[in-house]
Amino acid sequence: MTNTPERPSTPPRRTFDTSAIQSTPEHVKQIEINRLKAKAAQRQKEQSLSSSSSIKNANNKRPLNPSTSSGQAESSSSSSNKPLQRDSRLGTYFEYDLSKMVNSKGGFLLDEGSKVDEDLRRREKEREKQRELHNLDIPMFLDPERNAKCRECNSMDIDPVYLKAFKCVVCKPCQNKYPEKYSLLTKTECKTDYLLTDPELRDEEAMPHLLKANPHAATYANMMLFVRYQVEDFAWKKWGSPEALDEEFEKRTAEKKKKKNKKFEQSLKDLRKRTKEGIWQRRKDAEHKHVFSQVEGVRDGVGEQVCHECGFTIEVEEL
Repeated sequence: MTNTPERPSTPPRRTFDTSAIQSTPEHVKQIEINRLKAKAAQRQKEQSLSSSSSIKNANNKRPLNPSTSSGQAESSSSSSNKPLQRDSRLGTYFEYDLSKMVNSKGGFLLDEGSKVDEDLRRREKEREKQRELHNLDIPMFLDPERNAKCRECNSMDIDPVYLKAFKCVVCKPCQNKYPEKYSLLTKTECKTDYLLTDPELRDEEAMPHLLKANPHAATYANMMLFVRYQVEDFAWKKWGSPEALDEEFEKRTAEKKKKKNKKFEQSLKDLRKRTKEGIWQRRKDAEHKHVFSQVEGVRDGVGEQVCHECGFTIEVEEL
């Protein structure tokens, strides 16, 4: 009978008596020193990895494997200077350098080499600066006596736009209540209704105005708005009185109408002249001119000539 070897068995887990371990101050100090050393080693390792990953390859990109050393990165960049092949499955695309893009406010992305109207951009910036000067907020004080009050109802809730642009202390309700005083007029209305000129309207001391963006196009000049009562005061001083302004307006209207009628009569006269000359020329061209033949059938010194076109015959006496 053979003896079979005994099957090896797993030794039992060893147990430690943790109660015998005592955390002395020296032990705690050693644990803290070991932790700081491990932390410093980890930080040094991270710095070395970041420095090696900052080295760029031939494609001006970071290396794919950040754990490669600087020597390996240099050798790989020198060995392979060809750019990476792009996967054709990604389709077609266009590369743009966004740092070189220019915002032309036209809804398109223009490259740096494309032509941009610098004069147009400069005029737009000037118009924006002019409008910003009239849109500044006015200061408010805690003392009610120092704040401006409405000229109509003594309210402190005044419109800052009217105060800043027109030096007019008025509130919003009073603007709507008295439109015959505080409604806004355009430059064209001032020139047409009150017969004011461009130099007079551009004088900011005499005629303060508000600048707004032109509603027709951003490239046009800013729209100039005026308060009605200021325009009327300036017009009364210029023409003397409202009646004098009405007389001047009627006089200019009559002169304009007279010039228009004179121009119409002159154009009508030219038209008649051209029409008359045309009819006379057509009649002249329509007249028939006889083309006679030589004298034929001479008898007793009298012969005949016949027109080749119409057959008209005349007698001709030969001497």
